[in-house]
Amino acid sequence: MVLIIREPATPEQIEEMLKTWDIFIKIAVDIEREIIAGGAVRHYQCEQELLKDGSRQRDIWGADWSPYTQEMIFESIINIRPSENNRSMIIQSPRIRERVSQITKQLLGGL
Repeated sequence: MVLIIREPATPEQIEEMLKTWDIFIKIAVDIEREIIAGGAVRHYQCEQELLKDGSRQRDIWGADWSPYTQEMIFESIINIRPSENNRSMIIQSPRIRERVSQITKQLLGGL
């Protein structure tokens, strides 16, 4: 089940999102609206939920988050954007990586 997180997540929301992969959560982060969709099998499913909620595709970046280690992997097929000079699945821009990390830690971190 994909949840859209607008405020710091509750332990119950984290558990719900963990049901898909057990040890990490696939997330899509809207770096402008500062919200996250998480809990799907694939990043694009999270991206689709954010798009339905009013996000712009250019503001959405994919990553994996481990609540157990508080670590993040900035890799997703939705990150391949030659038009934005991101030709890899990994987020190339340090600025965008930092925004994704900050928003994720704010909304999902510390649990």
